[in-house]
Order: sequence, then C-alpha cells, then structure tokens
Amino acid sequence: MRLTVAGKKIEVAWRGRHSAALPIVLLHEGLGSVSMWRSFPEALAARTGRRVMAYSRFGHGKSDLSSEPHSLQFMHDEARLLPAVLDAAGIDQAHLVGHSDGGSIALIFAAEHPRRVASLLLEAPHVFVEDLSVASIEQRTADYHQTNLRQRLARHHRHVDVAFHGWSDIWLDPEFRQWNLEAFLPSISCPVLLIQGEQDEYGTLRQLDAIAQQVRGTVERLVLPDCGHSPHRDQRDQVLSAMTAFLCSRA
Repeated sequence: MRLTVAGKKIEVAWRGRHSAALPIVLLHEGLGSVSMWRSFPEALAARTGRRVMAYSRFGHGKSDLSSEPHSLQFMHDEARLLPAVLDAAGIDQAHLVGHSDGGSIALIFAAEHPRRVASLLLEAPHVFVEDLSVASIEQRTADYHQTNLRQRLARHHRHVDVAFHGWSDIWLDPEFRQWNLEAFLPSISCPVLLIQGEQDEYGTLRQLDAIAQQVRGTVERLVLPDCGHSPHRDQRDQVLSAMTAFLCSRA
C-alpha cells in the first residue's frame, strides 16, 4: 500500500484487524524500512489486539525519494512530516513504537504534538551523540563498501545508496556531534516504555537515563541481556511481552 504525503508516495503496511483501541505506528531505525521489521508488526498486532501501521520514510523501502537530501536536522524534519503521514493514514492519535533514529523522531514528535501521542515505546533511542555510536557507524560504513552489506540492504531499499548515505553521512559529519534532543524531553508528558540491549553497539544506557530523568510522563524501563541494538529481533518474545503489558490498560 502507498499513501500520498507532501505530493509523493510512501510505502505503508497495516497489520491486525480493525479495533476500537488506538493504533500503533512503527517508526523504523536509520537503515530501516517496512520489510526490515519482518514479522514483528504482525506479532505485535496479534498480541495487543490493535492495528499496527509501519511505513518507510522517504528514500527508504519502496517509498519515493525526498525532494531534499538529508540535513543535520533530518530527524526533526521527519518528526515534522509525521502529522501529514498520520493524516494520510486517517490516524488522529496513536501509540508510537520507535527504534533507534525512529525513537528519536518519536520523541521530537511527542514534544511538539502531545495530543496525537498516547504513549511512546522506544527501543534504543538516541538523544545525543556518543563516541560508541560514531565508531560503530564508521565500521558499518566500511562494511557497506567492503562486504555484501550493500547487497543485503538492497533487498529492502529501492534507493539503497540514498538510504545508507542519508544515515551514515549525517551521523559521521563532525558538526552532528553537537546534535542533542534533551531540550525536548521536559515537554513530553505521555507514558514512556524504554527498551535497550546491554550489548547495544550504537548507544549506552546514558541515553535511557537522560530520557527517564527529564520527561514528565511515567517511565518504565527494560534492559535486556544478550541483546544488541535491535531488541525486537534479538529478544523478540520479551519485547512483545513488555509492549503488550505496557499497552494492556491503555486506550
């Protein structure tokens, strides 16, 4: 399914049956897309009894290219495009599940559009840049050029070079080291579930600490052993259980 947003088409996939409960919207990581969630959206819909929508940001998956290349403020730009995405999908309010960069986008959106966010369920979100993040992205960039990583990502992205460099070039730009979302956190009053792996190669638990200490909404936190940057892949059952329990008493 494709929706028209800002005059262009984005890839969208719905899972689950229609329900009176608010839907869940998935915001993918920096190299993510609809297909890279694999079967997680279907499993989340089945466990929670809610409809789940995943979409690919411009330049990702089967979505059209953006009119403009990524800037150092690309996550802010994506958060400010999200109202148009939700409007096109017929969603007034939702629970947002954000992974990595998608978690950061969700935080910005929740601060700027609090009425439209019922809760945040964030996997490995970023609110500032760490040395670990930069080192891991440098290694990922080397892998892209020296291994079959590009070929593997091309199975999920129509414009694979745009998707990859729109992520890596920004994170590795020296000016991006000053990027910081902490000023947004006190404006967030909805409930928040924070999930991160102990072996996350892209960020430390300082990210969760900063969020938990500065948002105004209630915070639940889950740190998973034997888990890297993608908890919904590495510890799928525990993530599904935690998200289901978090949402069970909510609209």
